[in-house]
Amino acid sequence: MTTDLLPALTAHAATTAHARAPHPCPCTAATLTTRDDTTVVRHADTVAKAHAPGTDPAHLGLRVTTAARLPGILLPPLAPTPVELHGRFVTLWPYGIPVDPDDPEAAPWEPAAVLLAHLHRTAPPIAVPPMRGPAKAAHAVDRLQATAPRHPGTAPILRAWSALPPWARGEAPMPDATTLCHGDFHLGQLIRHPAPDGPWLLIDADDLGTGVPAWDLARPAAWFACGLLAPDEWHRFLTAYRAADGPAVPADGDPWTVLDVPARALTAQTAARAITKAVLAERPLDEVEQELVDACGRMPSSPPD
Repeated sequence: MTTDLLPALTAHAATTAHARAPHPCPCTAATLTTRDDTTVVRHADTVAKAHAPGTDPAHLGLRVTTAARLPGILLPPLAPTPVELHGRFVTLWPYGIPVDPDDPEAAPWEPAAVLLAHLHRTAPPIAVPPMRGPAKAAHAVDRLQATAPRHPGTAPILRAWSALPPWARGEAPMPDATTLCHGDFHLGQLIRHPAPDGPWLLIDADDLGTGVPAWDLARPAAWFACGLLAPDEWHRFLTAYRAADGPAVPADGDPWTVLDVPARALTAQTAARAITKAVLAERPLDEVEQELVDACGRMPSSPPD
């Protein structure tokens, strides 16, 4: 992130917030996320997001337009077109209340499942690029190899990764090119809007596109398979998705016939990111990170069906 980006992004959010406010702005300001690939700031009821360097502006514009056309499922943007600030493309969004990570009992598994089912059953309102899930997973594995090639957890991750079919590694087209997918679903991609008690909506259109809808269920599926998500929570999520006629899994029977490959890919991606972060921070893996690496080690080395 350039040194000039954060103040420029903050000023952009403030200008938009002041223009939107029908009364004096309370000027509640905060930096929500600061990473190499993403910076997000809030000013009052306005959020400004600087997207990753190298983001394709045409693809981002299509994704933001899609979000604007699917209110009730995706959070609509405040402006239809990204703007450029200090070499980064920026989008504007209304503020909403995120999921409370300190209150797991209140995790909105059922609303999340219903939103995904509705998204997967909705025809794309415009032509959108492929969803970026497999490409992001591949980037995480590439970064692991560049950052920590000799870490003891790297080899089992690479073995698990190499056993996946080419489409799941971002090396071939996905077998589904028509279903609209979020591309990076987890509970952090939900907010209540209008704040504080509005309905839950999906946020973050960066990876939105057409592809294999099971990818959107794969992260909770992977955490369940690793023993990191309680069976009851997984059952609630899967049951609500099926009750809403979500097309990603069979209506009954074994869901793992379609979840296995994406869940393995998301496990490898998350484990790769964990090792990269730990090495860069010069710290050992924590218990959860080690469990993800161990899960990769338990995966068969042969390609899944």
